[in-house]
Amino acid sequence: MGRYCGRERSSWFVGIVLIAVGLIFLLRNTVWGFALDNWWALFILIPAAGSFGTAWNLYRKNNGRMTQAAIGPLMGGLFGLFVAGVFLFNLNWGRIWPVFLILAGLGALGKAMVRQDEDREDKSQSA
Repeated sequence: MGRYCGRERSSWFVGIVLIAVGLIFLLRNTVWGFALDNWWALFILIPAAGSFGTAWNLYRKNNGRMTQAAIGPLMGGLFGLFVAGVFLFNLNWGRIWPVFLILAGLGALGKAMVRQDEDREDKSQSA
């Protein structure tokens, strides 16, 4: 079972993504006034969701504690989600580009906070 665990997870993920994309197209075709001009941006969500999945697995692997290894994929997922949202909702890049700075700052703070927690844990274990 351990050998196929990754494949089963990716199958679930692919299934959920296909259902979501199908629902979006169904809404587009049936609901009046709903237009998704940049539908191709949905494909940006695939690697973003993969990054979130990686971050979640690293978080669980460390007994529910955030690590520096999990911060990177988490921030990558947030960046991908943001970019996809900008394209999907036709937002103005000129107005919302500061969100990239905010996300980068959150990533730096997250790594710093995790590093402090890891340093405290290392000191307490060595004492």
